[in-house]
Amino acid sequence: MTTLPAAPPGRLDDVVLMRHGAGGRAMRALIHRIFARGMVPSTDTMIGLDAFDDGAAFRIGDEWLVITTDSHVIKPVEFPGGDIGRLSVSGTVNDLAMMGATEPLGITCAVVIEEGFPVDVLTRIHDSMLAAAREAGVPIVTGDTKVMGRGEVDGIILNTTGIGLTSHLVRDRGLQAGDRILVSGSIGDHGMAIMAARHKLELGGDLASDVAPLNHLVRAALEAGADGVVAMKDPTRGGVASALHEMAEKARVGIVLEESSLPIRAQVAAAADLIGIDPLVVANEGKAVMGVRPEVADAVLAALRAHPLGRDAAIIGTAIADYPGNVILDTGFGRRLVAEPEGELLPRIC
Repeated sequence: MTTLPAAPPGRLDDVVLMRHGAGGRAMRALIHRIFARGMVPSTDTMIGLDAFDDGAAFRIGDEWLVITTDSHVIKPVEFPGGDIGRLSVSGTVNDLAMMGATEPLGITCAVVIEEGFPVDVLTRIHDSMLAAAREAGVPIVTGDTKVMGRGEVDGIILNTTGIGLTSHLVRDRGLQAGDRILVSGSIGDHGMAIMAARHKLELGGDLASDVAPLNHLVRAALEAGADGVVAMKDPTRGGVASALHEMAEKARVGIVLEESSLPIRAQVAAAADLIGIDPLVVANEGKAVMGVRPEVADAVLAALRAHPLGRDAAIIGTAIADYPGNVILDTGFGRRLVAEPEGELLPRIC
C-alpha cells in the first residue's frame, strides 16, 4: 500500500494563488491538503492520487492499465518549437510513458474556447494535435467542446486524458543508494523559449521549445534497462530540480548532481545567466529524468543516445544514502543544496 507523502511545510494560503498551479512545493501542498484528502488510498492493485505519481494505475491480470489527465494553458498558444496542441498530446503521452505505458491506447480531448478566438489559429492547433498524435502512434478517440464568453477564459484551454497498458509499471519512488540519475537531453529549453516569446526578449541564439512525445524514446530505454529502470519523471513545471526533489523525498535518498555533466544548450545557459535563472528549475516538455541501477546505466544511456530525441542524454548524478530528500549540486569546487522551487518562475507555461 502507498503511504501518503508528508505535506510540504508551511500553512496553506487563504486564497489560491498562481504559484499553487506551478509545479513546486506550493502546488504539492494544495493537492495534499485539499484534493488528496479523503481519496481512496492506493493498494497493491491500484495506484491513486495519494501516490502523487504521473498517473493512476489499475492491475488487470498480468498488466497495469495506466490513466492520466491534464489541462493545458499556455501563453502564447503558439511559440517557437510548438503550440498548445502539440503540448497537450505530448504531455499526456509523456505522463503515460513515465509509468511504463509507452504504447498508449487512446487520448481524449476537451476544448474550452473563448468567443472571438481566431478560427485559423484553432485550425492550426487541431492540425498540430493530429501531427503529434501520429508521431506518438496514438489515436485521439473522443472529446468535448465548450465556448465561453469574451473575458470568461483566456483564449483556449485543452484538457486531455490518456490510457495505456504496461506489464512493467514504473513509479517515481524506486531509487536506492548507488542508482544513477539520467536525463534524456538538454534542460531548460521549453521554459526559456516561452519566456523569450511571451516577453519579446531579444536574448539572441535560437531558443525553441523541446516539446515532443517521448514514448518511443522511453520504450528504447526500458528495453535496454528492463527492471533496472526504477524511477521516471518528466521535469515539466518546476524543472529537473522539482522532479528530483519528489523522487528523492519519496525514496528517502539524497541525490548528488555533477554540474559539469548537466546538458544545457549554450543559448539556454546564456539566456538563463542574463536573466538570473537556474536552468534546473526551468520547465521542460520533451525530456525524461530516470533513475537506473548502476549496472544498466551505460546500456540505458546508449539506447537514449541512439534515438533522435535522446542524442544529448547524460548521466548527471547519483543517489546516496545521506541527506534523504535533498538534491545537492557538486560544482567541482564545492557542493550546495539545490532548492525546490516554491512555484514556477513563469506561470501558464504548460
